[in-house]
Amino acid sequence: MLLREHEDGKVQGRHRDHLAVVYVRQSSRQQVLDHSESTRLQYGLVERAVALGWPASRVMVIDEDLGRSAANAAERPGFARLVTEITMGHVGLVLGLEMSRLARAGHDWHQLVELCSLSGALLADADGVYDPNWYNDRLLLGLKGTMTEVELHLIKQRMASGRLAKAARGELAVPLPAGYVRRPSGEVGLDPDEQVQAVVRLVFVLFEQLGTVHAVLRFLVEHRVQIGMRERSGPGKGELVWRAPHQQGLSNMLRNPAYAGIYAYGRSRTEAARHLPGRGHCGRVRGLDAEQWLVRIEGALPAYITVEHYERNLARMAANRARAESAGAPRQGSGLLAGLVVCGICGQRMQITYESNRHGLIHRYSCQRRHHTYGQPRCQQMAGRFLDDHVVAQVLGALAPAALEVSVHAAEQIEAHRRQVERIWRQRLERAEFACDRARRQYQLAEPENRLVVRQLEHEWEQALAAQRQLIEDYERFSHERPRRLSAAELAAIRALADDIPALWSAPTTTTAERKKLVRAVVERVQVTADGAGENVHAVVTWAGGHQTHADLIRPVARIDQLSYYPALTARIEVLVAEGLGNAAIADRLAAEGFRTPHLHERFHVGEIQHLIRRLGLRPGLDHDRSTDQGGLGPDQWWLATLARELGMPTATLSGWLRRGWITGWRDSRPPYRWIITADRAEVERLRVLHQRPAGYHNRRRWTDNDPADRRTDEHQGAQGS
Repeated sequence: MLLREHEDGKVQGRHRDHLAVVYVRQSSRQQVLDHSESTRLQYGLVERAVALGWPASRVMVIDEDLGRSAANAAERPGFARLVTEITMGHVGLVLGLEMSRLARAGHDWHQLVELCSLSGALLADADGVYDPNWYNDRLLLGLKGTMTEVELHLIKQRMASGRLAKAARGELAVPLPAGYVRRPSGEVGLDPDEQVQAVVRLVFVLFEQLGTVHAVLRFLVEHRVQIGMRERSGPGKGELVWRAPHQQGLSNMLRNPAYAGIYAYGRSRTEAARHLPGRGHCGRVRGLDAEQWLVRIEGALPAYITVEHYERNLARMAANRARAESAGAPRQGSGLLAGLVVCGICGQRMQITYESNRHGLIHRYSCQRRHHTYGQPRCQQMAGRFLDDHVVAQVLGALAPAALEVSVHAAEQIEAHRRQVERIWRQRLERAEFACDRARRQYQLAEPENRLVVRQLEHEWEQALAAQRQLIEDYERFSHERPRRLSAAELAAIRALADDIPALWSAPTTTTAERKKLVRAVVERVQVTADGAGENVHAVVTWAGGHQTHADLIRPVARIDQLSYYPALTARIEVLVAEGLGNAAIADRLAAEGFRTPHLHERFHVGEIQHLIRRLGLRPGLDHDRSTDQGGLGPDQWWLATLARELGMPTATLSGWLRRGWITGWRDSRPPYRWIITADRAEVERLRVLHQRPAGYHNRRRWTDNDPADRRTDEHQGAQGS
């Protein structure tokens, strides 16, 4: 073959003037140890290069980093170095045991062939020498690369098919969660340690009763309960270790179908588009539905819970997520119906927003889905306090007949939790006692003369005794703080609280999240429909089990003209003013006749009556005085309050426009120092149009605005009418 290569004229002097590169690639260190013949054959290519006429000093060996098995060239520094040497024109010959092993991907392979063609380098393997610039050799190189890709695909396909077939029988070994062990025969069983099993069962019981992962975590941390795990690798493989619980670990436990006795395979997928070079485990898509799993075999594993219990846990965790389609977990916000209120107009879940006023933090329910998604007007919004009060009254009334049952169940639940934690503590004490006995036996069996060993065993025995003493002290302290059985005083307190559920609801020790949990235990959703911008609201409460109750409620509104009885109210005020009644007498008469304020107060304030009478023009006030410190008001001059009435807007809003510079005016120097606004008829019409803009329009920056400063200038100029 060497003679034929020389006869073909492939290897020439210009090739020998450059380096001969031998590319050696191994997949793992174990392959180097177990398959040494392959390594010797690859390094034997150095002799092949010498036989082709290259001096040994001009033969370079590029050894790929051991342990790298990536298919991408960017993840293999050895191959990247080879490409760099070829690009710089330093290489005359590239040798490999199989040329197809230089690159497993078609893109890398054709890149290598093209670079060798441009630089004039040759390729060689055990079959011969190839010149990429020769048509027949290039065709053969392309065919070899294609066949290698097909071969690699078939190998992977056969391995995947075998793995899937074994998984379909439930025989493929998958990582086991805490609470399970794999026997030497390959079967899966419950962890033989009773404490490990007790902790796992406690986690599922707590989630069933508390409802959130974080509540379970707080309970475990408060009672100093740890999770028992088996080491999966390393020198301590199979040994039991105790680790502190954390939120992600508890979530994984609740989502793992193995605890329900389900053998599952293919619960995640790998997407090539998400894979990042150098990160072998990225690009995984998790959280697939059970229908998308490759294998699901119920009853294949010993179970801690039933399949129905497992599915309830998944549904509860999905409902706890803060998403539009779920109610979300109860939090500390003051809105008791957060996640339960549904818009009666569009059927979407209403959002809750918080804001501060002079009375403190208040909340309101608003439906903004169409507004945020399609730019349409908001369906409705309303204050939240009146709706919360109505539903809470309904809930407390429904729970009153079950007071005795509530007290008994609460006492049983508390004692059950304490018994479970007590059992875990005793198991920890038993484990510590066994560790001390083992350390003592090891110390006693050692030869006294071997002081090097005896001193170490004595030290380990002392450590075990110290750990046991500390654990006993912790247990005694815990038992004193939380005895296993409730005392008579505690039982009496529970019964008293259960008998007076409203007092329990209002107790300062009851958190807002706990009140929300109580409401959600009996209420599924609350559908509300407001009668336009008026005060009338129709509420439908759907209880657990499907029963519904309907109620017509009165909500507070922002302005008095939003009241449905505003025409009747103004007509009545006109009559009372005509009768000559004063403001206080009018307020008393309206309260007696059942007229309420926009904020649902039983009686109008005297100042509110006076303002309303002036707004209706029934009685002259200060605004009828047209004299100022500079003479009378001009034809295009207005008192601020008079212009606000003309525009049909609150005086406070118009004052805000004045502070922003949207209108112009000056202040009278005489008491009561009122503002005088300059506005002709065109300016009045412009302000009326500006007032009719939707809420938030004036503060919203539009995509056509280039700079906030330019926008403020434009608004100011627009306010000036220029």
